[in-house]
Amino acid sequence: MKPEETIDFNLRWTWLNIARYYNDAATKYGTSMSVGMVLLNIDIENGTPSTHLGPKMGMEATSLSRTIKNMEDEGLIVRKADGSDGRKSIVHLTSLGLDKRNVAKQVVLDFNETVRKELKDSDIQTFQKVLNIVNKTIKNIA
Repeated sequence: MKPEETIDFNLRWTWLNIARYYNDAATKYGTSMSVGMVLLNIDIENGTPSTHLGPKMGMEATSLSRTIKNMEDEGLIVRKADGSDGRKSIVHLTSLGLDKRNVAKQVVLDFNETVRKELKDSDIQTFQKVLNIVNKTIKNIA
């Protein structure tokens, strides 16, 4: 079997292209795809516990900590102690962070709209079904 005939090769290749696209878009706004992902995963009104961001995004704790620190230094977020548990910190967006979040959201929406224009609804449903099967299979064999 040739590499391009395997499922994992095509998933990796596609994700690399998507990541490159998002990083190029983020660079135009002076940021990175990782920062955009964090911004999109922070609850606008209540903030999000920093410990919840990694699992939601599939980021390693070290990378996430570094990204959050950089975002704080850039004025995109603030960390506040949790009122019920002082050991926890809740990440909140600043007004600049909210502005950048809106840009990131629009980039994601534009990308999805562009891709969807090339596909039939049935293609999208099949794609989602296949991805769900791949994920379920991975969980069963891991």
